[in-house]
Amino acid sequence: MSRLPHEETSPHQRVVGSREAGRHGRFRLRYDEVVLGSGDQGGYLVIEAPSSAFVVPVFEDGTTVLVRQWRYPWGATSWEVPAGTLGDGEDPLEGAKRELEEEAGLRAEQWVPLGVARGSAVMTTRQFLFLARGLTEVERAPEVYEQDMVVLRLPFAEALAEALDGGIQHSGSVTALARAARALGVRI
Repeated sequence: MSRLPHEETSPHQRVVGSREAGRHGRFRLRYDEVVLGSGDQGGYLVIEAPSSAFVVPVFEDGTTVLVRQWRYPWGATSWEVPAGTLGDGEDPLEGAKRELEEEAGLRAEQWVPLGVARGSAVMTTRQFLFLARGLTEVERAPEVYEQDMVVLRLPFAEALAEALDGGIQHSGSVTALARAARALGVRI
């Protein structure tokens, strides 16, 4: 649990206007006009997006699983932990279980919540992070755009090193691996 103070609202900013700038499916782009504590007026571009679940599966032998998939906006493939978007009202743990099975072909008996992360200051989305243990293999059930996904089993220490050295650039995956290391007692 964090010992840092957090506030849910700013006593220094007040929204004076908001307009939708675009929408696609469950994604919405809006522009908010605010009055700052100084009295100056400014604006924020906000991307309202669904939250997601990230899973770091760790086998008894100390290995984990990463997946590689094409990230269209980046124009490149990306190594990541199994993860995916949550459905409207979906419980984050249930979403994590679904994504682990879909992407990695795994089920877990033990689930350790690793907290929440946020990937970008302009997005509303939350990333729910989990460590999964007591793994058994099941048939993968990838979604249509995940058909070419590559699944790689490797030592957890190697995955963590890739995250900390920049080989893994996906911020949610880097955070999930670092928090999993702490939960596992692995020194970073």
